[in-house]
This record gives sequence, C-alpha cells and structure tokens, in this order.
Amino acid sequence: MIIDLTKSYESDMPGVSIRPAKSLEKDGWNASTLELYSHAGTHMDAPYHFGVSNQRIDQIPPEKFMGKAWLVRLNNISAQQEIKVADLGQIRQKFQAGDSLLLASGWSKHIGTSTFRDELPRISEELAQWCVDNKVKMLGVEPPSVANVNELEELTLIHQVLLGGGVIIIEGLINLEKISQETVHLIALPLKIKNGDGAPARVIAIEE
Repeated sequence: MIIDLTKSYESDMPGVSIRPAKSLEKDGWNASTLELYSHAGTHMDAPYHFGVSNQRIDQIPPEKFMGKAWLVRLNNISAQQEIKVADLGQIRQKFQAGDSLLLASGWSKHIGTSTFRDELPRISEELAQWCVDNKVKMLGVEPPSVANVNELEELTLIHQVLLGGGVIIIEGLINLEKISQETVHLIALPLKIKNGDGAPARVIAIEE
C-alpha cells in the first residue's frame, strides 16, 4: 500500500502563487506559472538553509532520500510541546543507524490556521542530538518546522544540530495517521533546484 504524505500546493497557501499561463481554448494547451517559497508546504531543508555547510538541495545524494522509517505516534500532544527522547518509546531500542523517523503528531489538522505555525509542537535539543548520535537519516514532521518559528535562537539551534549532524529534515507532512504499520519504506524526493536552500518534496510511505 502506498500512502501519499504530501500536501497539494494551492494558491491560498502561504508562499504559493499559481496563475494560468496558457489555456487549451486560446493556446492549444493548459499550463500554469508557479511561484513557490522554497519552504512552503511539504518540503525538505538543505544544510545551507541554516548555514551549517554549503551543501545545497541539489547536492544531496539521492540515496539519502529513501529507506526504512519508524512511525512514532505522539498521542495527545499539546500546543508548543517539546518532543523528548522518551516520546520515542520502544522505538529507541529497535532503531538502527541509517533508519528514519516519522513523528505522527496529528498537527496537520491545523493546516490553514494560525495555530499550525505559531503553536507547533517542536523537537527538543535533547531529541535533536539523539537523532544525530543515532544517525537518523530523515526526520519527518507534520508542522511547518521542527522548531519554534517565532523564536530565532531556538529555530537556529535545532536546525543547526540536525542539519549539522547529517539529518535530513522533512516538514509539512500529512496523512501519517493513515499508516498502519510500525515501519514503512519512506521515499522523499525534493525538486532538484540548483543551489537550493530547500525545496518542495513529494513524499510517500510504502507499507510492505
């Protein structure tokens, strides 16, 4: 079973503009002009995003974008809650270096509200360091960021710890509640933008 974890891009999303460029009736084909903020919707961060290195999104090897991922169900998570290592539960003992983590917080239900951005649950420094120490390949979350977007010091610290430690960050995921298994094969392919600091990504989970 394949589960799409990607939010569709629409003109009413922050940082997104989609305008008709051609029409079937007038030009013979339909086409659109897209303007996308590089971190809008479901997207991936490159290390350059927070200056931990000069590695851009198009320079990350494709093999980094796929592999085994563990689903962490964060039941009854509250607004602005710090997600700790203890919240991983039994997965801490089962996790192996090179695996990925998907944090199912249910936060995507707030998409389209100020709560989605301004009250998001976030990754603690403790958990960010655990991810680095345990060689997490990809860390996927539902909120638009892994840290408080209204607190630059925290935002910078968490991103620098994760990106500086080689952890790929995927933000803005949806449909994690549709995953029924403990592990999936995760594929997250960003647009290959030359020298990009990040990019929209198509993310899917495959249940075996």
